[in-house]
Amino acid sequence: MADDVIAAALLMTTPVLLAAIGGLLHRVSGVVNIGLDAMMLVGALAAFLVSAATASWLAGLLAAILVGGAMGLAMSMLITRLGANEIIVGLGFNIAFAGLVRFALKAGFGVSGTLTRPDVVMLPRLVVPWLRDVPIIGALVSGHDPLTWLAWALVPATAFLLARTRMGLRLRAAGAAPAAARAIGLRPRALRDAAGLAAGVLAGLGGAHLSIGVVGVFSEGITGGRGFLALAAFYFGRSRPLPTALGALLFGVFDALQIRLQGRGVSADLVQTLPYLVVILVLAGMALAERRRLHGVRP
Repeated sequence: MADDVIAAALLMTTPVLLAAIGGLLHRVSGVVNIGLDAMMLVGALAAFLVSAATASWLAGLLAAILVGGAMGLAMSMLITRLGANEIIVGLGFNIAFAGLVRFALKAGFGVSGTLTRPDVVMLPRLVVPWLRDVPIIGALVSGHDPLTWLAWALVPATAFLLARTRMGLRLRAAGAAPAAARAIGLRPRALRDAAGLAAGVLAGLGGAHLSIGVVGVFSEGITGGRGFLALAAFYFGRSRPLPTALGALLFGVFDALQIRLQGRGVSADLVQTLPYLVVILVLAGMALAERRRLHGVRP
């Protein structure tokens, strides 16, 4: 049972972690990306359709990258070039693209809610033969798809990028002190747009993981608000890669647990709220801890 929970937790962590790393990069550059959920949704649909049409999961991932990146760049440019409010733009993206996807399903495929394709190609599982049957360790390192490995590889890579590279320094300067960055010849708006492009690409891949990595179908509610869980994860991690990953893993664990509880006869309507209740409790705890720190309140 423990191995099943671990495997399920890592599986459910992957889309949240991918989107959270993208949102973190955009946040470090100075933009809070509220539209991650829309990018995940459209990425999931693109990956599903292209995977089925081409019989290639790689083509599906490429489609998710292209549409997610385009959406991320467009959203960022609305904010940086036109001065639009980032919260309004993000919420607008979420609402508009949810409606567009619903319309596309009805107009293009004659379905409402869920789209299935028998020829969709799922992401492969990478099995380590000499470890797959080892308790705990096998569940941690064997049987995972390429996007799961990518998501966790991005954690140290992002930490290195932000702390040790010139690009990371420029991104942090664009977010922390854009006027000073411009004074030394940097272009904060271009840096923010590049971070928006990266956020869209990773959110699109997160959506692709849901449709061709987890369930093998597409539905209007496939993201289940995971874009907002990603937003909570990088706030939980205070825009640091490792704590952000731990936050995403926390939500993944509770997401896996609610699936297990449904299988044991517990009310689905009740247990489906579990990951989101955890988000509220974690963020409330962080707010209280920050308040104590700022006001010097000692227990």
